[in-house]
Amino acid sequence: MSRVDVHQHLIPPDYAEALRAHGVTAPGGRALPEWRPEAARALMERAEIASAVLSVSTPGTTFVADAAQAAELARSVNDYTAALAHAEPDRFGFFATLAMPDVPAAAAEAERALDDLHADGVVLLGNAAGTYLGEEGQDELFRVLDRRSAVAFVHPADLPAPAVPGVPPFAADFLLDTTRAAFLLVRNGIRRRYPNIRFILSHAGGFVPYAAHRMALAIVNDTGRSPLDILDDFAGFYFDTALSASAAALPTLLAFAEPGHVLYGSDWPFAPEPAVHYFNAGLDTFPGCDDITRRKIEHGNSFALFPKFGDTAPAPEPPLLDRARASLRRRLLRGVARAITHR
Repeated sequence: MSRVDVHQHLIPPDYAEALRAHGVTAPGGRALPEWRPEAARALMERAEIASAVLSVSTPGTTFVADAAQAAELARSVNDYTAALAHAEPDRFGFFATLAMPDVPAAAAEAERALDDLHADGVVLLGNAAGTYLGEEGQDELFRVLDRRSAVAFVHPADLPAPAVPGVPPFAADFLLDTTRAAFLLVRNGIRRRYPNIRFILSHAGGFVPYAAHRMALAIVNDTGRSPLDILDDFAGFYFDTALSASAAALPTLLAFAEPGHVLYGSDWPFAPEPAVHYFNAGLDTFPGCDDITRRKIEHGNSFALFPKFGDTAPAPEPPLLDRARASLRRRLLRGVARAITHR
């Protein structure tokens, strides 16, 4: 077994009970799956996953209207997950759940989880009850994360709008939710002001790799910032391969992301086991991915973020031809930016 899974979920018993008590039976449009630690271990064996960083998926704690109760639920989830991770440190890590959009409560729990529970990072929803990650007023949380060089795993949630009949949220809306959050983190300068936070975008970043240049021009038009800096901010996210290791998605992701910034993810148990094996096969058989790149995606790249799972490996240098192409693109973008800002 060699894979390090940065996108694997857990559903603690008390959390599952709270979801059902509030009528949440199909988060993201999928029926709430059964989860047990034994089932996770068995899946990992069959899928050749050596280690997993566990997180609670959408809706996080947003279904709890009372802020104090939401914060208490986050603490309970984190205490449960920390105990599981500490009992099997080579197998499990965890991203702490935060009671967003309550920023002070989220900042306090992030500090407790990272300092006292030794969490491997935090999970942040693309939007929490309609408040998007990256909106104004979240600096208290970002300061806590930046001071600790924390990993922030960005997971999508239902869009703050009615679902479209026949389109389950996980199928398309989740990709837009992640993209909106990434846009705001770049547009509002979070990536620049808090450079020590390592953000991981779920599901290959939603639409980010495919639409980054389009979004960069919109931000240039709005802010006058350099398109090169904006594209660097987008490419500097980390991206996981959950439900995305396909011959259609991987070429764009690998061409766009910074070297060393693509990580393996399964999305189990919300992604059922056949889907995990399907996308594992997509990564294994993708002709544009050599063995070295594949090994880095499966485990090597994650060691820089989670050194407890293995030796830290330096990011590979891009080939000379790729660097030449990037240089040409940068020159072209300078011309486009001048045309936009001086029209």
